[in-house]
Amino acid sequence: MRAAEGTGRQLALARWGLIPSWAKDTKIGNQTINARRETVAEKPAFRSAFKKRRCLVVADGFYEWEKGAKVKQPYFIHRADDRPFAFAGLWESWHGPEKDSEGTPLESCTIVTTTANDLMRPLHDRMPVILHPTDYDAWIDPGLADRERLESLIVPYEGDEFVTTPDSTFVNNVRNQGPDCVVPL
Repeated sequence: MRAAEGTGRQLALARWGLIPSWAKDTKIGNQTINARRETVAEKPAFRSAFKKRRCLVVADGFYEWEKGAKVKQPYFIHRADDRPFAFAGLWESWHGPEKDSEGTPLESCTIVTTTANDLMRPLHDRMPVILHPTDYDAWIDPGLADRERLESLIVPYEGDEFVTTPDSTFVNNVRNQGPDCVVPL
């Protein structure tokens, strides 16, 4: 979800893995699936999007795997009430040769990550930036150019509404899709 001129918010589908407007091809998207909070304002791949093309990536949960486990044990991180929430994201519009049949540019996105909060730290040292609903409008406002204010939004989430649920190892294979990926142990 992103800001739309004159209409407030707009839902848009985007390819995961940010492809900067200056990229020669889409391969860079394989390395830009996440943008680190510490460097998002300076790295060439993210700098322009951070200034003007911020979005909300809507989710109902995400996965992380237990550190040092013999079998990669996945955990589904979600709100205890199972309501959706939003990650801080960035988006770009790429005008390279890989346009659709109408010549529409390829839109891509990335998720901003930060250091782990207390809930996530046992699983990983980083986590996606989860925005508070009161910050959604500020984050997607393309007119907000105050870097200090923007950086104050992309911090570890400190609410207590999230839980970690051990999940089936079915999710460990990227070819597996569908509801079987969210089966608590």
